[in-house]
Amino acid sequence: MKKISLDAPAKINLFLHITDKRDDGYHNIQTIFQLLDYSDNLTFCSRNDNKIQLSINPESFFSVKKDNNLILNAAELLQKISIMRGKSSGVDINLSKKIPIGGGLGGGSSNAATTILGLNYLWNLNLSNEELFSLGRKLGADVPLFIKGENCFAEGIGDKITPLKLPKMYFVVLKPPINVSTKDVFSQTELTRNTQRIKMAAILDLDLKNILFGSIKKPKFVNDCESVVRSLYEPVNDAFNWLNQYAKARMTGTGSCVFACFENYDNAKDVLARMPKYYTGFIALGSELSKTHIQLNKIKSE
Repeated sequence: MKKISLDAPAKINLFLHITDKRDDGYHNIQTIFQLLDYSDNLTFCSRNDNKIQLSINPESFFSVKKDNNLILNAAELLQKISIMRGKSSGVDINLSKKIPIGGGLGGGSSNAATTILGLNYLWNLNLSNEELFSLGRKLGADVPLFIKGENCFAEGIGDKITPLKLPKMYFVVLKPPINVSTKDVFSQTELTRNTQRIKMAAILDLDLKNILFGSIKKPKFVNDCESVVRSLYEPVNDAFNWLNQYAKARMTGTGSCVFACFENYDNAKDVLARMPKYYTGFIALGSELSKTHIQLNKIKSE
């Protein structure tokens, strides 16, 4: 039996602009995705039959539902291809969950992407990057980011990706005791849906670090969902107010997680130590490359 263990990293949106609504009901966005060195872990062990079994580590920080689970959905997509090629395609998957659920950190999408990448290797499918990317699109807007595995400027529904080098930063991430419904946020009539598009060339010319720290006020990069979420979810608004005492607070995705940037670990550690007990929180260093890709590359070279 072949067995591999892969980390599935979290992400944050350094900003999130909604530029317009599409005919298919989705929204076009512009954002910068920053990968974090804070991850879930998935272990894949091949089986001789065609069964796919998912178990959740009882020591996981968060409980996960198995109904309509993106890990199982991803595995089933790969299994169809494997069976068509006459290969064995059974697997036991164990998930250890650290990334908060319902916080805008992309944990479910990252789990799905790691499953696609892991099973592509475990089942010797040898799918091309473009084929893997296409499978990711079928599962969700953020999945292609984790398939690509690099920090990036993203457009469309989040699947048009341009790799981007970002400054080294530490992030304090807080999770208020509430989950935010993306569907509810996008259903609000007051949500901004016409933010002016930014050209990629303009992004490359920016002093992004000082913009994020709040020392440069313009151009103004915001999360267009922030004002709506703060008005709908009082715990998110409270988290903003608390974190803003120490650094410029921002929201990732449609929330509920709130984060701030720091240049050194000690400052980030000091803020996290003051965190009220009713929040969940962690410190993460921004990553240039997904842990999933780093570990797979190492496994393939051994």
